[in-house]
Amino acid sequence: MNPKPPLNLFYREPAPDRWLPLDRFPRRIIRRLLRGPRRPGGQERVFLNLCAGLDEIGVAYRANDLRHARLHPDELCCVLGKRHVLDSFPLPNPLMVGPCCHSHSCDAPDLALRDTVRRILVPGEWMRRMCEPVWGARVEAWPVGIDTTHWAPEPATAKTTDFLIYNKIRWDHARRESELTAPIRAELQRRGLSFSEIRYGDYAPAEFKARLADCKAMIFLCEHETQGIAYQEALSSGVPLLAWDHGGEWLDPEYHPDRVRFGPVSAVPYWDERCGLKFTDATQFASILDRFLPELGNDAYRPREFIVNTLSLARCAQLFVAHVQSAQAAPSPR
Repeated sequence: MNPKPPLNLFYREPAPDRWLPLDRFPRRIIRRLLRGPRRPGGQERVFLNLCAGLDEIGVAYRANDLRHARLHPDELCCVLGKRHVLDSFPLPNPLMVGPCCHSHSCDAPDLALRDTVRRILVPGEWMRRMCEPVWGARVEAWPVGIDTTHWAPEPATAKTTDFLIYNKIRWDHARRESELTAPIRAELQRRGLSFSEIRYGDYAPAEFKARLADCKAMIFLCEHETQGIAYQEALSSGVPLLAWDHGGEWLDPEYHPDRVRFGPVSAVPYWDERCGLKFTDATQFASILDRFLPELGNDAYRPREFIVNTLSLARCAQLFVAHVQSAQAAPSPR
């Protein structure tokens, strides 16, 4: 499984100046003083978990070694992260691009036609289907692995809260609050079920882990996810989900509805019956809760088993290596 030579990985966080040239440096220091140590964002977590998975399966890699890549122009380079990493990549090496490089293929319609690009990775299958009309067969789905050692179950006897509501509503907050979130809270209160709530982007990882340790199940509210690392961390922690999955169109207002119309999408793109149950709207929530609670009480769900079998660090690293080997064998687009 170990390709020769080691993998060439390229990733860096964006660090733009905001108001004055070079002001990114004092802003970084001030931010650390005010907020404490910096927390890895989603794209950085993909890179870190990939490296951890490669370490686990014994596959060697280099990180951001331009000098080596320049001396070996025939070696494949894997460019991860936002598009600034790709846009600033200075070498003619063959490339595997992604995941997380572009939000939609319309941002780079010629990407699959570049002489250097062999493969384009996106985080999940519905995103692959969305981008396939533009990027063709060179786009593939690849999920990053979940650290199942860190995100591990706590004893059920330590749990004092029935539900954790994970609120990742991105857009149209007032309408979603009145039509979705408030009715869900009201239904839980009517049944005498305890709950706490956490909002995406407004917590530290340690707080999320503590909340998962205290809850028996989680209600996941998000319009759609390309992968959904947070809900998968909950599943790895042995916490079953009630997931809002309306199955409609991709709703990112930067694209929808004028530039892109695509559906159906999913809030839980990696899922099976071991994970819990899904509901489409607040009117369906009560009936789904009726089904969910007895099965939860009987330990019918096996969310951690799902993650260990399908999304572990080792398994996803092996899939990444397979994509590398396929990209190495692929001809130039021209």
